[in-house]
Amino acid sequence: MPVHWDVREHWRLCVYVAKWFTIASLLGVGIGSAIALFLWSLERVTLYRFAHPAILFALPIAGIGIGALYQLFGKSCDGGNDLIIDQIHEPDGGVPIRLAPLVLIGTVVTHLFGGSAGREGTAVQMGGSLAGGLGRWLKLSADDCRTLLMAGIAGGFGAVFGTPLTGAIFAMEVLAIGRISYEALVPCLIASIVGDYTVRAWGVGHTHYHISSLVGPGVLTTATPLQAMLLLKVAIAAAAFGLASVVFAEATHACNWAFKKVVRWPMLRPALGGVLVIGLAYALGTRDYLGLGTLAPPGDPHAITISSCFQQGGAGAWSWWWKILFTAVTLGSGFKGGEVTPLFFVGAALGNTLAGIFGAPVDLFAGLGFVAVFAGATNTPLACTIMGLEVFMPGSSGLFESGFAIYLATACFLAYLFSGHSGIYLSQRIATPKGQISDSSPEISLRDARELRRRRTN
Repeated sequence: MPVHWDVREHWRLCVYVAKWFTIASLLGVGIGSAIALFLWSLERVTLYRFAHPAILFALPIAGIGIGALYQLFGKSCDGGNDLIIDQIHEPDGGVPIRLAPLVLIGTVVTHLFGGSAGREGTAVQMGGSLAGGLGRWLKLSADDCRTLLMAGIAGGFGAVFGTPLTGAIFAMEVLAIGRISYEALVPCLIASIVGDYTVRAWGVGHTHYHISSLVGPGVLTTATPLQAMLLLKVAIAAAAFGLASVVFAEATHACNWAFKKVVRWPMLRPALGGVLVIGLAYALGTRDYLGLGTLAPPGDPHAITISSCFQQGGAGAWSWWWKILFTAVTLGSGFKGGEVTPLFFVGAALGNTLAGIFGAPVDLFAGLGFVAVFAGATNTPLACTIMGLEVFMPGSSGLFESGFAIYLATACFLAYLFSGHSGIYLSQRIATPKGQISDSSPEISLRDARELRRRRTN
């Protein structure tokens, strides 16, 4: 057969790459700069809250302020991440540019006064908002705007966690359960890499976690690279991680439904949520479950944080549950922020507890829980596996030889399976049912699938 080279096809591909390199790079710089400001602000307000503990009592008032802000300026923005996913699936008006400053202010205020929330949701929404604005400014087609929104998700996620490869894969995987949307592969990768690089250029860093138990002195010479018994323990723990992600997602959705049912006026829902968060903190006698959970108050070596969960005795047996409850009340009542960092906390704390039960390495199980609960709650097992490699591999030479990648994939894949058809993003579509089991039609959203299940049980 003669060789046939289609020069025109490759020329079009070159033009495509050049076009998206320019657009996605511009978007990545904007997103990275916004995320750098966001991360810097979070650190400042967290340290201020540590220095002024009494500020927690103003959380209900802050809630009213956030509710009023969104009621006056952001009614169409209240969908959060689901708004962006919906706009990618079915474009209808786009993502408003005002979403970026609204969610930035709302999240910073939430953390300043002690709400339990994360940062991923804010980063993704800021990325989607800036992408939507750039698309309208450039007068891009509907298909190009859809691609740009995916790049916005990638840029926001990659920049806020310092995981550019994860950001690109997450943006392609999060839209539908069981399907990766490759059409935006290059723009997502470019936006995520440039966004991450921009954050670092601004001098803003990220928290580092290490797993040393598998590569300690003599471990690689005295043990086989992959231990069958440890792999079995990881598989059992993965099922627990998946179930924990279901608890987290359903608790957040249930709190949101309950607050809307009990409090008709949206501005007062966060105020009630703030009162409940204060009550929980004082009922437990600890403030460890407020905020992100990444920093410990100065002078408190016994505080429970994500980092402490990687150490023996660094978390209580039920720390994972309390973080779920604090976060569900905070976000369900209307405060702003993401779910992923709390999911990291939940997973690391649960991993710490399960390591004690199974007699397994604490830092390994904390690290696996860190990403596996996230995988189950977001239905993105591949992105979370890559995240584990990006987060833990750089500071832990020898993890590949120890079988860490296999433990990591096992934890994320099984947690994804055992989370069932649930998740924190109700706009996700069910493209491929898990385990070939589904009680709903294909391409239905998680929101509609939950409603069908509710009707069948009533």
